[in-house]
Amino acid sequence: MAAALLQAIWRYRGFILGSVKREFQSKYRNSIFGAAWTVLNPLAMIVVYTVIFSQVMHNRLQGATTPFAYSIYLCAGVLTWGLFAEITTRSLGMFIDNANLIKKLQFPRICLPIIVVLNAGVNFAIIFGLFTAFLLLSGTFPGWSYLALLPLIALMALFAIGLGMILGVLNVFFRDVGQFFTILLQFWFWFTPIVYPVTTLPEEVRAALGWNPMVALIQAFQTVLVHGAWPHWGSLLPVTLLGLACCALGLRLFRKRAGEMVDEL
Repeated sequence: MAAALLQAIWRYRGFILGSVKREFQSKYRNSIFGAAWTVLNPLAMIVVYTVIFSQVMHNRLQGATTPFAYSIYLCAGVLTWGLFAEITTRSLGMFIDNANLIKKLQFPRICLPIIVVLNAGVNFAIIFGLFTAFLLLSGTFPGWSYLALLPLIALMALFAIGLGMILGVLNVFFRDVGQFFTILLQFWFWFTPIVYPVTTLPEEVRAALGWNPMVALIQAFQTVLVHGAWPHWGSLLPVTLLGLACCALGLRLFRKRAGEMVDEL
């Protein structure tokens, strides 16, 4: 089955890349500044975080020596959470928005999750590229541990698209799923140590965070970017297994309900 999926993806690679390109172009088609907004928006966000949180509020992390430590901590969490949130929220409507394609018998529906991940990946690459430039210019680049970000990003995308496929299929039959998850995502954000360090929480709350699969991922990004250290790979095993399980369940659910989805759409 895996070989057949890979063959279908390769056969439709032109369609996948073309879809990503068209969405990127359509996003800024009637804009005066065009694709420049992909740079201006994240640049403004990084500047605000740096000025407000590092210079005005004088926030500091325990043991941090650079005045930009809290800004880097915040960006490490916010930017990577943004990738997770974009993939999952896009996945909610990927089957509904592409109903015409799904009804075509010869169209490999597995292309849709890949398009979602690639579209989100393009946006993330631009934003994170600017953030990396900030790290270099401010003298806070983490060094060789920066390479650990590649498997971390892949793991986050795996978990996000696995969860997204499950939600996307359920949303076809129960449209309340999309509304509920949008609200849940807001609570999930604040239940993840992105704005605040874990050390500021009481012990009982820290124990509860162990049930949040995003905590280990976000902390791994923060470990690399703030402290310039390699993440503790063992702590990522639960979210890795959960991501694989979500992908397997999502694909199974999608294949089993594909016919019913066509009728619903």
